[in-house]
Amino acid sequence: MVQFLQVQFNTSFAALSDATRRGVLEQLGRSDASVSDLADRFGMTLTGMKKHIGVLEQAGLVTTEKVGRVRTCRLGSSRLEREVEWIERYRQLWDARFDRLDKVVEELKRMEQTNE
Repeated sequence: MVQFLQVQFNTSFAALSDATRRGVLEQLGRSDASVSDLADRFGMTLTGMKKHIGVLEQAGLVTTEKVGRVRTCRLGSSRLEREVEWIERYRQLWDARFDRLDKVVEELKRMEQTNE
C-alpha cells in the first residue's frame, strides 16, 4: 500500500508541478476542451500539449475521448483526496510547531516585561 501511494503521489505531484498542466486543469474545470483548443489557448504545439495531457491522464486528473479526428479532454476521476490528506498532515505539523514557537515568544516577552 505504501509503495502504491508513493507511486500515486509521485505521479500526481509531477503532474501538478508544471504551470501549464495546472492551467489546463483550471481550464477543464470550466469546460471540456479539445487538445487543439488547449494547444491554441496555451500557445503550444499540438505535440507539446499532447505530452502534457498524457502526464495528466497518467495521474488520473484528465480523461480523453477521441471522436473522429477530435480528442476531447475533461477532468478525470482523481479528486486528489489522498494528496490533500497528506498535505493536511504536514500543515498540522507546521501549525503545531508555530503554536509552540508562539508560546516561547510570549514567554520571553513576559519575562522581559517582568525584568524591566
